[in-house]
Amino acid sequence: MTSRRSPDDEFGPAVRAAGAVLWRDGKNGAEVAVVHRPRYDDWSLPKGKLDKGELAAEAAVREVREETGFECVLQRTLRQVRYPVPAHSAPQGTATKVVDYFAAHSCGGEFVAGNEVDELRWIPVAQAPELLTYPHDGTVVDAFTAVPTDVHTLLLVRHAKAGKRSDWHDDDTLRPLTDAGRAQRDVLHRMLPLFGPRRVHSAPRTRCVDTVAPVAADLGVDVVAEPLLSEEGYAEDPAVALRRLIDLARLPGTSVVCSQGGVIPDVVESLLLAEGHNPGEVPSKKGSVWTLTLHGGSATNGTGPGLRLVTADYVPEP
Repeated sequence: MTSRRSPDDEFGPAVRAAGAVLWRDGKNGAEVAVVHRPRYDDWSLPKGKLDKGELAAEAAVREVREETGFECVLQRTLRQVRYPVPAHSAPQGTATKVVDYFAAHSCGGEFVAGNEVDELRWIPVAQAPELLTYPHDGTVVDAFTAVPTDVHTLLLVRHAKAGKRSDWHDDDTLRPLTDAGRAQRDVLHRMLPLFGPRRVHSAPRTRCVDTVAPVAADLGVDVVAEPLLSEEGYAEDPAVALRRLIDLARLPGTSVVCSQGGVIPDVVESLLLAEGHNPGEVPSKKGSVWTLTLHGGSATNGTGPGLRLVTADYVPEP
């Protein structure tokens, strides 16, 4: 249900990479893109190494574009795969390749054969493991098929760093981002749009609004105030606040919601407990993101089934 990723040095220094299950709607259900690499004579999911300073989500979208010719929107994290690869510069002679995989919905494009990838096949998702050369790619497809494709994605963001409350002597709702917080904001501005958000909501705090304002500006929309998702609004009636969050998730397309440390852990814990999971301690560092994937009906007033959480993935401050 949850994923908290970190490199693994079991086989030596980590080599970071990212990839995706790129999918589209076919005549008989979802189809996924599988690529052939002539250098290795293998069939694999599109993936590649991270460039210096690149986020895993950025690398996944870039590699999909470079290897398939298709643009995409990320939906959720699937899983992280680790395996040894040769590394002559490492003392052990091997390194750990750490690949973060995402579910990515195709937005259209055109494949052009090249030296790196000379063939692309769109195949029914159930047939993909049969064609893929490596078993670990099959496990990634399994993670994709474990969740329906018609899901709702909500990006729940903890505001970026804004210094200590005790050091701010004005109205706390006006406390601004620090230099470190603005740096976090800029990185979030790179990551959040990769999930194709359509709207941006925030607790009415300067530090919350400013964390996601660049994303809203790119979309040409206002940051919508959500008093129920501030710490005091949530404390007054957590159940009402949680229903509001689910209502935002239900809207078409991905929603970005920025809130506070007194709200996010309890919200995520409540959603996980509702599905019978023991979440343990729920992290929520400043500048972090919970990618929540929900599935279900369109009503919460008793007239139909409500949304239920199907995956929750935590990305520490990127």
